[in-house]
Amino acid sequence: MILLKNLNIEPCLQSDVHIIDDKGIPDSIIIDQQHIQWVGSSTHLTAELKENITKEIDFQGRLVTPGLIDCHTHLIFGGNRAEEYQQRLSGISYETIARQGGGILSTVEATRKASEEKLFEDSTKRLMNWLNSGFTGIEIKSGYGLNQQAELKMLRVADKIAKQFPLHVERTLLAAHTLPPEFKGRAEEYINWIIGSLLPEVVSNNLADAVDVFCETVGFNLTQSKKLLLAAREAGLKLKIHAEQLSDSQGTRMATELGALSSDHLEYLSLSGIKSMQTNSTTAVLLPVAYYFLSETQLPPVQALREAGIAIAIASDANPGSSPVLSPLLTMNMATTLFKLTPQEALRGMTINAAKALGLEKQTGSIEVGKLADLAIWDLQHPAELSYWIGGNPCHTRIYQGEVFNLTA
Repeated sequence: MILLKNLNIEPCLQSDVHIIDDKGIPDSIIIDQQHIQWVGSSTHLTAELKENITKEIDFQGRLVTPGLIDCHTHLIFGGNRAEEYQQRLSGISYETIARQGGGILSTVEATRKASEEKLFEDSTKRLMNWLNSGFTGIEIKSGYGLNQQAELKMLRVADKIAKQFPLHVERTLLAAHTLPPEFKGRAEEYINWIIGSLLPEVVSNNLADAVDVFCETVGFNLTQSKKLLLAAREAGLKLKIHAEQLSDSQGTRMATELGALSSDHLEYLSLSGIKSMQTNSTTAVLLPVAYYFLSETQLPPVQALREAGIAIAIASDANPGSSPVLSPLLTMNMATTLFKLTPQEALRGMTINAAKALGLEKQTGSIEVGKLADLAIWDLQHPAELSYWIGGNPCHTRIYQGEVFNLTA
């Protein structure tokens, strides 16, 4: 067993991120193989616990939090869209660019052309920013292939990342990201193709944990989105949805009634959508970096979500078009400055609530006995500093399933 001692745990305890039952101030954690065995004050270490400890690490008062989790990314893609960035700066909207054949489709072309090896190389370079910033979990979507070969290629890359890097990777099939050029004007046929051809192959090869759909004016309508999610549920996959980003599509209400783990974006979320999330215990995933990068003005209904008691997660939405972020910690700063979340809410949004958005809250996301030892140690004194500082990386040590990675050695 490993003893992590002289930790600054109490500020996190005050933020209700951790679940700790201990008399006195907790300052130590014991890891037994992959899991948290004990959390408490060093003054209460029993002789039995002490004699089983094989290694001690003194963190000299540094802050500890659960390992961070990014529950919504599009990390695998070809090329970039810097030219479209310039177009938006000149006043052309994201929706207009998409309708003109740009947006997602330009990345689709680059992704289809890229080899599997190139996609793996480029995406893992980006991934290092997450690994070095205290993240122990990440979700990665497909959705820039939009045909059998390229979608499977993306999912194989995500699967390879999961097997080769020390963090948990959730793989999500997002073939219903937009309508590919081959199916122009035939959205219903494309959804049928996903259900009848792509989805069975993905399931038979165990390449995805969940299915997502972009239910929006530039994506798929409510009926088409529901049809795909029903098929995904029948196939035993988790459900997620991009909804209410550009308009009130009622996608959230539909998806939550089907048992979706999360609904993501939500700038135009209605009261009926909020009520459905409340009834079905669905997590709201907010994406402040995309809001910032697209210069949006419609804020998600944060206060209404709070009042309804809905878990709020935040995520980077890392992608080449609307959130080309390589500093995932900035997500917490933007969540507080743009969406007015508290620093405590932002931290919960990238720990326990992010785990909930992926269906992993019983395994990880909080410092709790019996959960996986997924932790981040910071050169900070208080968790609010994770939202306060802009730029830099205060992560000292990352611990994934009990394995210690000292980032400053």
